[in-house]
Amino acid sequence: MTYLIAACLPLDSTLPTATPLPTDIPIQTPTIVWFPPSATPTLLTFPTYTATPEMKPGVGSVTLTDDFSDKKVWDTAVSDQGSAAISRNRLSLAIQPGVYLASLRREGTFGNFYAEITARPSLCRGEDNYGVIVRGVGSSYYRFVLSCNAQVRAERVNGGIRLPLLEPIPSGDAPRGAPGEVIIGIWAVGSDIRLFLNGRYQFGIKDKSFPSGAIGVFVRSEGDAPMSVTFSDLKVYDVDYVPPTRTPSP
Repeated sequence: MTYLIAACLPLDSTLPTATPLPTDIPIQTPTIVWFPPSATPTLLTFPTYTATPEMKPGVGSVTLTDDFSDKKVWDTAVSDQGSAAISRNRLSLAIQPGVYLASLRREGTFGNFYAEITARPSLCRGEDNYGVIVRGVGSSYYRFVLSCNAQVRAERVNGGIRLPLLEPIPSGDAPRGAPGEVIIGIWAVGSDIRLFLNGRYQFGIKDKSFPSGAIGVFVRSEGDAPMSVTFSDLKVYDVDYVPPTRTPSP
């Protein structure tokens, strides 16, 4: 057969090349990626914070421990308006509505110190308040106030005239009403005086009016009901601390 076909073709012709028959080629379909890869996120860098600063630095050894067994070292009195009395190792201040009563410790003058005393309000509500007096000389002193509505503040009393040094702020450590119990701490160095409740820092003030004086306690009834608070376990510590000197600005 090959020979016969070649004989019939012109001399300048070439044999045709056989084309292979097409095969079934599957149709390409796109691959569905159900969960496409996401870009690798950049790791966040969290800032490193320094430790909480020491708010009562330099506290040293105990210089005074008062268990309220000696009635002679505190101001005590009894009247129709109120009483300040020592019994069972506690100083109890009880007053009628609208009365203010303070008791100062007659022995000891303190300038730089840290002191703690435990207060237990047994009749106290609303804006009734109580607290600690420091650097007291006669009718002049600093007063750190706890209100029975769980607020705290600071005042300076000079010759009977009261000057607010810090307006009332809420505190989760101040007992709300009665009965309650709180350890009141005062850290004082120079013009810097700080309040602590149950060992936790509350606030600080700066004032140069009174460099030293006595320690005391007080109660004040602001409502129409009597008020009563007991104080116990007074401890005073020495403080050896020199505040840093500010660098003068150019």
